[in-house]
Amino acid sequence: MTSLPMFGNVCRKCRMHGHGVMSSLRLRIMNNVNHETMGKVTPICASPVAIASSIKVIWGPVKYYSSYSGATKMSAWQIHQYGRTEELSFVKATKAATIKSPNEILVKVHAASVNPIDVRMMDGYGRKLINVLRAQKGFMKSGTEFPLILGRDFSGTVIETGRGVKKFQAGDEVWGALSPERPGTHAEYAVVSQDEISLKPKNIMHTEAASIPYVAATTWAALCTVGELREHKAAGKRLLVLGGSGGIGTFAIQLAKSWGMHVTTTCSGDAIDLVTALGADVAVDYKTGGPWRQLGQMSKFDLILDTIGGESTSRAASLLGSWKNSKLVTIVSPILKNSDNLGVLPGLVKTALNAGVDTLMWSAMPTAPRNSTFNLRSFKSAERFKVRWKCALGCVHAQWQCYGQSSEDGGI
Repeated sequence: MTSLPMFGNVCRKCRMHGHGVMSSLRLRIMNNVNHETMGKVTPICASPVAIASSIKVIWGPVKYYSSYSGATKMSAWQIHQYGRTEELSFVKATKAATIKSPNEILVKVHAASVNPIDVRMMDGYGRKLINVLRAQKGFMKSGTEFPLILGRDFSGTVIETGRGVKKFQAGDEVWGALSPERPGTHAEYAVVSQDEISLKPKNIMHTEAASIPYVAATTWAALCTVGELREHKAAGKRLLVLGGSGGIGTFAIQLAKSWGMHVTTTCSGDAIDLVTALGADVAVDYKTGGPWRQLGQMSKFDLILDTIGGESTSRAASLLGSWKNSKLVTIVSPILKNSDNLGVLPGLVKTALNAGVDTLMWSAMPTAPRNSTFNLRSFKSAERFKVRWKCALGCVHAQWQCYGQSSEDGGI
């Protein structure tokens, strides 16, 4: 098993070379994909929930590294200790996000979304490893991460730019997903790196745009970067999506169908209409008897995207085609859970050892001697978090009840 940790919306390899996933997504997905095939992408993919309100802006002095004036205070949702939704508090006058590096950008957040990772991070998931990153990049205040603002993806307008920013200017409408060590997007303003954002497509609203970046970038990295799927070579290939009714699953189905692939997916019975409306050719109800038997009777798959993890990953390996360079890509990695339980260094060692054992196990399987299994993203728990619809939030004033709402994500 090869581990390729993901931090926010850009993989480590891309981050080292300065490549932004969101720019590729905007150009390739929003402009080239057939919207009829994709179900017009956003409304079906994410079912955004808009919460509108007005926010008072207080203007203040010029910011460090910035060529513009900006707000000194802002509204935000914060937690002061880890726990459940009762730890969330709405603060109307917390210190505004501030540009501290020449390549940073201050964005006024028009809409942000709530992902499963936000709910898990609120409970402390990944805190040990993420705090190391926060300390390295100067995001820790007096030795603590609190008060902590959650939220990864967003859509908004550029208010200020650092002096080293060349690709964006004040007034640009942008979207993106922040790396987990940064202060989040559930606030009136957020500071982002210019490599974490792209211009927002003009044909969608902010609430729709905010629901896309995190899942879209993860799906793109899984299928195209690691799975080596290419649009001009995808037609006719067979894809299996384990957990097709979640945010990543629904996006993967639409992308694959727009490229002419045959898509099989697993989900619960009440999500079959959803995934078939998105284009899935075959939907297997994992709650009925023998889903693995049904999958085993089908033709082998060229590519499998696993959003579930656990036993599903090992069982899915046998469904790959032999001698075809077929791939099983899983977005579920235990790296953060191991680091929380064992400490940062022991957790990393355990994850690496387990990955090595898994590689030996799967490479020895006679049914798929040339198949590869990858661990992609470190920010999804090995324990399955069930959520079907993602919430897109229009602002920060209303109670964010979607933190506590969830429904089932199809899986086995």
